[in-house]
Amino acid sequence: MKENILITGGAGFIGSHTVELINERDKYNIVILDDLSTGKLSNLENLKYTFIQGDILDLNLLDNIFHKYRFKYVIHLAAQVSVGKSCVNPKLDADLNIIGTINILELSKKYSVNKIIFSSSAAVYGVPKYLPIDESHDISPLSFYGLSKYTCENYIKMYSKMYGLNYIIYRYANVYGERQDSNGEAGVVSIFYDNMKLNNPITIHGDGLQTRDFISVKDIAKANFLGIEKNVYNEIINIGTNNETNLIELVSIIEKSNNYKFNVKYIETRTGDIKNSCLNTDKMFKLLDYKADKINKIKW
Repeated sequence: MKENILITGGAGFIGSHTVELINERDKYNIVILDDLSTGKLSNLENLKYTFIQGDILDLNLLDNIFHKYRFKYVIHLAAQVSVGKSCVNPKLDADLNIIGTINILELSKKYSVNKIIFSSSAAVYGVPKYLPIDESHDISPLSFYGLSKYTCENYIKMYSKMYGLNYIIYRYANVYGERQDSNGEAGVVSIFYDNMKLNNPITIHGDGLQTRDFISVKDIAKANFLGIEKNVYNEIINIGTNNETNLIELVSIIEKSNNYKFNVKYIETRTGDIKNSCLNTDKMFKLLDYKADKINKIKW
């Protein structure tokens, strides 16, 4: 008999790819909880799952779902993910990210979930003191979003300490891939790619030499799956490629992958932007036995 797994935010960008990969393995009954504020059912076409439209702030709904399905694993992806929105409306950010996560933790404790996988972010680190950033790097978030993710991490660790709830916390690098929304706060890859499809010029702040650790959403989905499959418990793990790619290189990769030439406009550097970022993934390789490749092709 297949075990039940809950994926919150399962209709979203990362969630839908995670559902897709777990679907292929055909080992679990997948239950998706998503309020469809940013997720789309069209992301889940031709997949097997049970869908529940709802909010992680609805404790009664959550209790009913956990009671009915008795999940072995929870992959908690539902969140407010916009750094900009977190600064404009920190209360909304805290409600969804912190209170919503506490609700998931409370029900996971009540119904004896075996392990929760939590999606955190490299945003918790702030400005790097050294590269690549390992998991012991100082925590100094630059936004309410990063702060809310780190607060969730601490609640998860406390639930583990007090109640024995097992977890893995993943700190994602810069995720890119198909189905990422380029409107509003989105990854630069998605913004550039969508502008290419519309034959629009693109804008780069500064000299274009700023770097990020870009990781495919397919690798993120694989890490999420490995999190429930591996005998790994109560760990914080960076999920990235251990490689830096600057924006000029990124533009070139998109151009070569699609036989296209951008019209690039350079404007002044944005205040507060981090110049360079890259995650150390030694722990990811050691515990998950998985390595993600540096970005080299962008086409979907």
